Amino acid sequence: MSCDYPYGGSRRGAGLGGYRRDDDGYRRGGEYGSGRQTKAQQVADGVDVFVRKTVNVVKHLPSIFNIKVVGEKGSGIRARGEVQDFHKIQAQCLSEGVLWEDPNFPAVDSSIFYTRGPPKPFEWRRPGEITGDPQFMVGGASRFDIQQGELGDCWLLAAVANLTLHDDLFFQVVPHEQGFEDNYCGIFHFRFWQYGRWLDVVIDDRLPTVYGELVFLHSSTKNEFWSALLEKAYAKLHGSYEALKGGTTCEGMEDFTGGVTEMYELREAPGNLYKILLKAYERSSLMACSIEPDPHVTEARTSSGLVKGHAYSITRVQYVDVQTPRQSGRIPLIRLRNPWGNEAEWNGPWSDQSPEWRLIPDHEKEEIGLIFDDDGEFWMSYQDFLTHFTQLEMCNLSPDSMEDDNIKKWEANTYEGEWVRGVTAGGCRNYLDTFWHNPQYRITLTDVDEDDDENRCTVIVALMQKNRRAQRKKGMECLTVGFAVYNLGHDPDSLPKPLDYNFFKYNASCARSPSFINLREVSCRFKLPPGSYCIVPSTFEPNEQGEFILRVYSEKRNNMEEHDEEVGIGHIDPRVKDEDEDTEMAKKDEKVKGLFLKLAGEDGEVDWMELKEIMDYTMRNELPSRPRPPTQHQVAPMEDDTLVGQLVNLLCGVICKDTPLGTAFASGGDQGHAADTRSSGFAKEVCRSMVAMMDADHSGKLGYEEFKILWTDIRRWRAVFKLYCKEGSGFLSAFELRQALNSAGYRLNNHILNILFHRYGASDGTITFDDFMMCAIRMKTMIDLFRERDPDNTNSVSFTLEEWMEKTLYS
Repeated sequence: MSCDYPYGGSRRGAGLGGYRRDDDGYRRGGEYGSGRQTKAQQVADGVDVFVRKTVNVVKHLPSIFNIKVVGEKGSGIRARGEVQDFHKIQAQCLSEGVLWEDPNFPAVDSSIFYTRGPPKPFEWRRPGEITGDPQFMVGGASRFDIQQGELGDCWLLAAVANLTLHDDLFFQVVPHEQGFEDNYCGIFHFRFWQYGRWLDVVIDDRLPTVYGELVFLHSSTKNEFWSALLEKAYAKLHGSYEALKGGTTCEGMEDFTGGVTEMYELREAPGNLYKILLKAYERSSLMACSIEPDPHVTEARTSSGLVKGHAYSITRVQYVDVQTPRQSGRIPLIRLRNPWGNEAEWNGPWSDQSPEWRLIPDHEKEEIGLIFDDDGEFWMSYQDFLTHFTQLEMCNLSPDSMEDDNIKKWEANTYEGEWVRGVTAGGCRNYLDTFWHNPQYRITLTDVDEDDDENRCTVIVALMQKNRRAQRKKGMECLTVGFAVYNLGHDPDSLPKPLDYNFFKYNASCARSPSFINLREVSCRFKLPPGSYCIVPSTFEPNEQGEFILRVYSEKRNNMEEHDEEVGIGHIDPRVKDEDEDTEMAKKDEKVKGLFLKLAGEDGEVDWMELKEIMDYTMRNELPSRPRPPTQHQVAPMEDDTLVGQLVNLLCGVICKDTPLGTAFASGGDQGHAADTRSSGFAKEVCRSMVAMMDADHSGKLGYEEFKILWTDIRRWRAVFKLYCKEGSGFLSAFELRQALNSAGYRLNNHILNILFHRYGASDGTITFDDFMMCAIRMKTMIDLFRERDPDNTNSVSFTLEEWMEKTLYS
């Protein structure tokens, strides 16, 4: 849930616009946490946690055994300074006899606030400066160690409280080999799951205080500091304490477990919700709930003792036997805890000291651990729970985190992806022309759930966007995201990969996310018949760039893969072949041959500079271009298709270089519209790459036979570019890059497509002619290199380091 910020800042969730679905289209929906929150949002995070044995789970992300240090290569987080390794820093500080001070998260006000100055005189103190006998833990970790301070992160505290109920999970996050006794040097570390990886976060133990008291999260035991240090590590991970202002308990539970989370609107709770809660409790799921906040009062207390806009942990779900003189039966109860850990508790039926407890046998009271105390923990009936609370958040643990073979586990799949502006950021189904460009994932369900009368398969689909909280200070809020699921019918293998425009034009989705909303994650639980389905994650608007993780959990085994093309060689577009056979083009080939031989000299070869001269002057009138304002000096050059005329143009262009006359010859006589490619010719890097692509003997030059093959490729690529270049604009839309390369005879998937655009695309989502040529050259070079080493089509090759460097550096 989202919490109010005590210093007067607005609640994190307020004003977050979402989108509700309307048939296959979408429209603006409720605002998260504003009193009009959208329907159930379930959330998913990564799978990998600390495992002690092999489990049956499909993995596409790093194992927990490969814990990454923040800033280390592969951690997914850019280093702010030197990579910090806990054990190395600890050893160095012990040898020097100093207390460590973290240069990457210094004890300054900006580590607390990034939008304004501090409202109070903060002083950073080490635990030994706060109390005379600091301890990391006192009597182990307990949910009663979680006391909220003056920061609006009760969502995080509720998740921490849940974490303390499970020792195995807790010590994955809070390594126990640290404290204030042996080997103390002011350094501690904690581990968090972040977007498919477990990260080790190192901090010093200087904590914000006011008048000698801890300001933020603290323990009820004055000399216990594990919880305050944990909060600091989490704040460092996200850039500041203020970055933790407002959020959902789901987010914290995910980062502590790597599990899949779900969110339920209790006003629209499914009929079997208590059964879901029971199963979740049996599987050690982490659960939290909240009451819709009062927009006018921060954390307003109700007459029933509950607090609005505040996160509560669910610590037990239990049927109890009720016995009265007249009847007996079972009552569904739920135990909850307020992170404040004080007398702010439920005062209705089944609360502390309520008369209902007289109906429960003493042995059952003992069995459920019934204690009456002002500790923030209380029981209530399931019916009252539905009546008073408005939202439920649940974190289903990944298969890796459960060691007991007797516990039923989810089957899990995880995929990383990205939406790239102009390439794979196609927007939602409202934008049909670009929707099919989004990443696509195919899942096949074969086995139905146990004891399912409808013969259906339970599936949780969860989409999480990456790195948004940490980039708040840069003004990057969460994108508005969602997903749609399409049934692929009885013959899914006959459908195109990826599904194209026509498929989505004539087929409606069979399942969808409850809404498009700008939360870190959105998820939903479905019951689907066995079959094959395609999941399409997307932003609401096209051209919104971001990274994501897609998680799919099912009760039974499923098969999942990216629904995309295999990289390789395909068929050339017939429209391009037709131009290859044009007789006029054949006549021009003879002219090009003559020009080549004239420039090649005695050795009969050309280097990249000579190749550039040939390409510039033989194609100057055919190169596409971007319009430019007319220049002051424009003289029409000689327009002569004869070899003599071309040579004159060539010589004049070289001799008169950097003069108005030379500019005129370079412009190709495009009256008033000189252009990028046409004015400067082919870029030198393009020409160098052309030579490298065809240079079999690594001489740095091309003979005519090599040039002839290159010339054929160039004409084909130019013809392809013309097919997709909009009305002579001189560029093509990046959304057309896949189709253009397909027409040139190359097959590529979204990963390669994204890389090509990152390397050769423009910020406005376009591809120039030069850059398109480079894409085609690189595709051809790398595919030819691979096929040369894989004559048996095994789809696998090996290189020595020297071979790899030789092949890739000269390409």
